[in-house]
Amino acid sequence: MGGKGCRGHTRCGESSLTDAPALLPSGLVTDDDDVKSDGDSSRLPDWVFPPPEGFIAADLDRIPDAPTHTELIDGSLVFRSPQTCIHMRTVSLLTEGLHRQIPRDLRVRRDMSVILGLRQRPEPDVSVIRAQAERGPDQTSYEAEDVLLVVEVVSPDSEERDRKRKPQLYAEADIPNFWRVENNSGRPTVYVYELDPATKAYALTGIHHDRLKLSLPFKIDIDLTEIDAL
Repeated sequence: MGGKGCRGHTRCGESSLTDAPALLPSGLVTDDDDVKSDGDSSRLPDWVFPPPEGFIAADLDRIPDAPTHTELIDGSLVFRSPQTCIHMRTVSLLTEGLHRQIPRDLRVRRDMSVILGLRQRPEPDVSVIRAQAERGPDQTSYEAEDVLLVVEVVSPDSEERDRKRKPQLYAEADIPNFWRVENNSGRPTVYVYELDPATKAYALTGIHHDRLKLSLPFKIDIDLTEIDAL
């Protein structure tokens, strides 16, 4: 996510960077024990420190050196760990399966961020959007109102967010469908949720192990065992 500056501020371990009284941004995960122990921020690039008013969604397009796939959750920068083989294969299985069956007025997207609010810009593993949401080849995000489905494939280092915080944010943004995908001995198990618009919360509508067959957000039939051939 390129650009110059971040409102005046110039995949290994996952980290969350927020404003804090300490010299190090709160929640920073690093393998440098010296930095952890003495709080020496001189070794950190300037862009990890938020401006006085904090990070906002648009900043992800302006931070010059942010790692690829950086997310913004509750105003904090979140970095992804290197993805595992099973994660990559699961995302590929679902992306390809959706693409084969998607209606002409919809599109399947992988690893594209969604702006949910001023300080919320997560990047779901897979999403289904309306075709008119496409604005050009340099587009870096979509608006929540154009998203019909978001999919999060759970990784060990993202369990809390994928299982709890992200579903809350997606539901509050009125995204009607959410899938959470868990690794079950090398096979995906898909937990399918539908939004209750009255409560702005997701209700579990099914748990799918070998076959994912649904009628929403469109007719879907994916053989989950095909992951063995990927």
